[in-house]
Amino acid sequence: MMSVAYDFAHSPATAFMARPQHLLIDGRRVPASSGRTFKSLNPATGQVIATIAEGGEADVEHAVAAARRAFEGPWRTMRASERGQILLRWADLLKAHAEEIIELESIDAGKPIAATMRQDFPAAVDTLVYYAGWADKISGDVVPVRDDALTYTVREPVGVVAAIVPWNFPLMIGMWKLAPALACGCTLVMKPAELTSLSALRIAELALEAGLPAGVFNVVTGPGRVVGDALVNHPDVDKVTFTGSPGVGRGIMKGAAGNFKRVSLELGGKSANVIFDDADLEAASKAAASGIFFNAGQVCSAGSRVLVQEKAYDEVVERLAARAKSLRIGDPLDRRTALGPVISEKQMKSILDYVEIGRNEGASLVTGGERIGERGYFISPAVFAGVAHEMRISQEEIFGPVVSVIKFRDEADALRIANGTAYSLAAGVWSRDIGKLQRFAKRARAGTVWMNTYGYTDVRLPWGGERDSGLGREHGTAAIDNFTEPKAVWMNLAV
Repeated sequence: MMSVAYDFAHSPATAFMARPQHLLIDGRRVPASSGRTFKSLNPATGQVIATIAEGGEADVEHAVAAARRAFEGPWRTMRASERGQILLRWADLLKAHAEEIIELESIDAGKPIAATMRQDFPAAVDTLVYYAGWADKISGDVVPVRDDALTYTVREPVGVVAAIVPWNFPLMIGMWKLAPALACGCTLVMKPAELTSLSALRIAELALEAGLPAGVFNVVTGPGRVVGDALVNHPDVDKVTFTGSPGVGRGIMKGAAGNFKRVSLELGGKSANVIFDDADLEAASKAAASGIFFNAGQVCSAGSRVLVQEKAYDEVVERLAARAKSLRIGDPLDRRTALGPVISEKQMKSILDYVEIGRNEGASLVTGGERIGERGYFISPAVFAGVAHEMRISQEEIFGPVVSVIKFRDEADALRIANGTAYSLAAGVWSRDIGKLQRFAKRARAGTVWMNTYGYTDVRLPWGGERDSGLGREHGTAAIDNFTEPKAVWMNLAV
C-alpha cells in the first residue's frame, strides 16, 4: 500500500537545501575550484533537491593541507579533555537541530523518517557522545622490561584521515568514522557519497559552531572516481576508512600502497539468517522480514538469505510473503511509511535485473519484485522460494528488498550454506536449543552472530567482517586502535 505525501515546503531542511552547497575546507564553505556543481535528487520523486559543489583534485589538495595544518597545530596540542568537551557540545547542537537533520537525511537518502528518528539519528548522537568520553582515556601501559629502565607505551593519533562514507546510512556511518578519529586527535577530510552529501555538510557546520578548530573536519563532495581516488592516492593522507563495495575496497587497498596508508574497510554482505524447525517461527519470520526489508534492503548486514529447516520451510515462506505484502510503501516523510524508495534509478534497475536473474535461474518469485509507480524509485519487497545455494541471487549482494529463502536439512547443512559465500559480515540463528545456537555461533564465519534476534548493533561492540566483507573492525575499543599508533618509550635509569 502507498502512503500519502506530506508538505515540508517551509521546514529548516528545505531552507538548507535551497542554499548553494559549497565544500567545507579550513573552516569555510567554498565553491569547487573548477566552479562545477552537480544535482542531488530526491529518490522518492526523482526531482532535484539541491545543487552541490563538485570537488576535484585541487580541492582535495587544499583540504588535506588544511587537515595537516590543524593536526600539527591546535587539535593535536589541545588537552584531550577539551577535545572531548567540543565533541559533547557538537552532540548537543545535533540534538538541538534534530528535526532538521532527520528530515535532511530522510529526503536525501529516501529513508523513512520514522526509522531515521528511531535509529539513525540516535545512533549517530550516541556514537559521538561515546567517543567524546574516550578522548581523555586513551592511554598506554607501563611494561616492566628490566630494572634499569622505565619502559612504557603511549598511543598517538595516526594523523590525517580520509573518511569515505556510503549512501545507505550517511549520517550514522559518517559518525562511526568521525567521532573516534576526532576523539583520538586525528583530523579528517570526509568524502560523502555523491548521492547523499547533505547531512555531512550540515553537521560539519554545526561542528564549527561547537568550537572545532578550522581544518580539523573538512568535507569535499563529488564523484568517487575523482575525489575518492585523490584522497586514497594523496601522500599526506595517513589513513583511509571506507564503507562501500568490495570492488572499490580493492581499489583503495591498491591506491593506499603508495605510502602504505593504514586502511580499514567495511564492505559487502550476503548474511544468512538461519531458522531451525524448533524456533519460534512467528518471532523468527517477523525479524527475518525486518532484517531484509529495513531501509529497502540497502544494508550491508541485511539478512538477504533466510535459511529454513525443511519441516518449517513452507510456513516461513508464507509468513515472509505475508509480511512483505503488508508493508506500507511510500513517501519517506510520512511517519507511517515502512518502506521507502531505493537510492537511485541505477540501483533500482540493478535490483530489478536480479529479480529477473532469479526467475531465469528457476527460483519461484512468491511476491513482489516490481517497480511501483513511475515517480521515484520504489520496488515492492520480493520473496524468492525454491532458491538453490549456488544461484546468483544466493551468492551475490543485491542490496535491495529481495530475500532468498533456502531450505536446509540439518546443522551441518546450515553451516555449509551459511559459510558458502565470499562474505562474512553477519549471521543470525534461531532455535530453542542453546547448544545448537552456540555450536552455530562458534563455527559461523561472521563478524557478528545474532541468536534469536537479528540486526542489532551498538557502538560499544566491534563491527566488521573478513574477505569480501572487509578488513578490520569499527566501534568500541577497536576504533581507538584504528585511529592511533602505539609508540614504545625506553628510558635509561642507569645514569
